[in-house]
Amino acid sequence: MMVSSLKAAAVVAGLIHTILAAIIGTTTTTTPGTAVPTLTISTAVASPSASLGATLPSQAQLPPSQGWCIGQIFCAGSLLQTVNVAQVYTDPKTFVDKPTSKSSQQVLADFSNFNLSTVTEGQIVNFVDSDFLGEGLELEAAALTNFNPTPAFLNNVTDPLLKAFAQTVHGYWTQLARDTNQSAICDEYPGGTCESSLIPLNHTFIIPGGRFREQYYWDSYWIIQGLIQSELYETVNATLQNFMDEVEGFGFIPNGGRIYYLNRSQPPLFIHMVYDYVNVTGDTSILQRALLLAEAELAWWANNRTIEVTSPYTNQSYMMAHYAVNNAAPRPESYLTDYLTIHDPTLSTPLTDSQAAELYSELASGAETGWDYSSRFEAIPQLGNPGLRSLNVKNNIPICLNSILYRARILLSELYGTSNATASSTHLQVAAGIRAGILDLLWDPAKLAFYDFNLTSNARNDIFTAATFYPVWNGIIPNEILASQSNAFGYFAAVNLVVNKYNGTVPVTFIDWTGLQWDAPNSWPPLQYIIMQALRTIPSNLTTNGLPTPSSDQSTYDLVPAGQLALTEAQLPGQPLLGAQANQNATATGPAADINKLSGTVVNGGNATAGEGWRDTLQREMANRYYASVLCSWHATGGSIPGLLPQLPASELNLTNSIGNTGNMFEKFSNLNIDSSGYGGEYTVQAGFGWTNGVLLWVASTYGEKLVAPQCPPLVATTTTTSTSAAVGLQASSGTVITAVVMAFMAHAFLL
Repeated sequence: MMVSSLKAAAVVAGLIHTILAAIIGTTTTTTPGTAVPTLTISTAVASPSASLGATLPSQAQLPPSQGWCIGQIFCAGSLLQTVNVAQVYTDPKTFVDKPTSKSSQQVLADFSNFNLSTVTEGQIVNFVDSDFLGEGLELEAAALTNFNPTPAFLNNVTDPLLKAFAQTVHGYWTQLARDTNQSAICDEYPGGTCESSLIPLNHTFIIPGGRFREQYYWDSYWIIQGLIQSELYETVNATLQNFMDEVEGFGFIPNGGRIYYLNRSQPPLFIHMVYDYVNVTGDTSILQRALLLAEAELAWWANNRTIEVTSPYTNQSYMMAHYAVNNAAPRPESYLTDYLTIHDPTLSTPLTDSQAAELYSELASGAETGWDYSSRFEAIPQLGNPGLRSLNVKNNIPICLNSILYRARILLSELYGTSNATASSTHLQVAAGIRAGILDLLWDPAKLAFYDFNLTSNARNDIFTAATFYPVWNGIIPNEILASQSNAFGYFAAVNLVVNKYNGTVPVTFIDWTGLQWDAPNSWPPLQYIIMQALRTIPSNLTTNGLPTPSSDQSTYDLVPAGQLALTEAQLPGQPLLGAQANQNATATGPAADINKLSGTVVNGGNATAGEGWRDTLQREMANRYYASVLCSWHATGGSIPGLLPQLPASELNLTNSIGNTGNMFEKFSNLNIDSSGYGGEYTVQAGFGWTNGVLLWVASTYGEKLVAPQCPPLVATTTTTSTSAAVGLQASSGTVITAVVMAFMAHAFLL
């Protein structure tokens, strides 16, 4: 079989904070407060899984060329497919981020010398080593002008340790700042001396980190939230200028700064970014350019991603947006992953060409959502490729996208002010139509939650996801929520369940059997930010009551509106116990399931305050849990703060493969274990990390007085032994130490 000798791509995901520091690929060394770091590019070494003398497996028929993708090297074609089938690098993105060392014509000529029926692994390795340079060489470290090592927001944080950690994270911006390396840029295709996939940018930007070595669209929103706290306003402006350059050049903002992203965007938060920048700085001069380009971006979404939907509930019709990418080939940055999803050797009946093309389109559309991938968009949620082959992204009207576009129209109207009353009024009218569609199609007044609308079934989906909080974050509060404190709490009841039942923050979904990174147990920084902002949006007259409590024979699950989660309490993911019991879950149902419940608070949820309303309680607990997840996983991977937080001993750092490491800021976390990163999906968990840093700095600034130093659970080596080390001991300033009752320990192997 053509793929029989290709190992199905898989991710082993035990304790994922066992990630080596070498994940990052590029390293920077700097002292917080220093504006210009030294950037060292670490080039991946070609390491095929087969012997160098082995002949490559036979290949599937090439997909059609994609008109949107420029070139024959980094776009779908024989060269890209052959290098991927050879599995020269563990991450398919590595190859497409390598500029050529020769002209395009010479590289293609060298490749044409191969007989693809007899070419060996060694020949492909030699070809790549000879004709390509190191990934990321087109970028260089950037100086952050006016970098202030002690921005004012640090004064909001009262705990000395947490204040020092916020200052450390603030300093990480200097390690993630990039400029285009003009000396390494290739001339324009096709006549240049080399070829690269990079979209050169004219201004400084912040990268997420790890394999994400270029500017990304929706990541930048949360990066900007942190940059604002760090008073790096010029960097925010530069980021926005880059996006405006892209709108001018391409008509929209691509997913990221590579040519292989030119067929898709990401959640359209550009106008939100512009509004926040202007609101904080008062710099309205940017609007001379931004207003026109904001119109262009909204027009792109209206013309390319918007359809008419008639409600089965009211028979009203609405213009609603969906993610829908025109694509009929593997994504270049994930070529092998997509190729194996379609050409899976376990498939009893191979996909037809039209089925393959449609699935490639769905995979790209899933990437456009930012939630790549999730059971949320699978027709039949399953582990691995069977679930991915049921992707139905294009036939879903997503809560998140339409909420963002609604708010974008409102904010753009505000930015116009009285300067263009006609444009302002038009955006308010369009926003009103989107709002009506969201409340009709996506809101379930009985369950007190929002659900994506499925065009295939002509009904709402029943999978509960953290996307339910997007509308309220963006200013759409249904009347049912406004009707009573009970209903307002009911909308957030799942958040209360999580902080009582689980060790970490709110997972994307409560579905944990798909192995996908946008499912349980993963919790993502942007979603925690959105939940906290949604809580802040609830009117104060609905939040005076304290948190409701379940009856003595029930858990907090009993407070969740009937049917909201579409899962019984027993069907919820388990919370593993500590040490020798780590192969057992806590009690699944009843009051004993709330293993993190304390008097007036939860474990690692901060300290209760007299007269605190339910909204403020949940905010406090969420803010503290997020801080705990970031700090504890950073400490578990080598992080330390002189005089306040000593580095863990080598015996413990060895458990996380962190000898010589100085702490990882992960892109996602486990809601089961605050010592750990998240896991699953099609690439190794990344460290860096832009939006994690941004949300932490926002939390520090917003909730600084309510933050209490967390108690990190001890690290353990296996599920059958107990660590003899004491708890890490991040002690609260008051001198009280909350003993960690439980910790998560998961060891699963997930197919990509």
